[in-house]
Amino acid sequence: MKTSQENFQLGLLYLVHLLINADGVVNEDETRALLKVKNKENITQSLFDEFQNDVKNRKPKEIYQQGIELINHCDDAMKLRAFAHLYKISEVDGNVHVKEVRLLLYSLKMADIEFNDVVAEAHKLLNY
Repeated sequence: MKTSQENFQLGLLYLVHLLINADGVVNEDETRALLKVKNKENITQSLFDEFQNDVKNRKPKEIYQQGIELINHCDDAMKLRAFAHLYKISEVDGNVHVKEVRLLLYSLKMADIEFNDVVAEAHKLLNY
């Protein structure tokens, strides 16, 4: 059984994975951003390895469902922090793709989080 912190971290990793893969191209900046999330959120290497192995064997829809389910088990502050990370990562390659926007907005709706709250929280995070 995972802790709520581990559920948050794993859910965040799943959603970040989908976001950086949404436009079909994962560039160096996005890969670096994923590692920054790992470091900022103190994600252990073993949990990160579990995530990397898990996404290899899942379809995007399954990854999304698992990610949003894990995030929805978090409190509102954790949800907000997760979406702030996603918001910042969507900007990291200098081009916010329409598929990234759709993923972000749909996920916000599923988690019952307000976009303006995410933007405000994202401004508190350091740049990627």
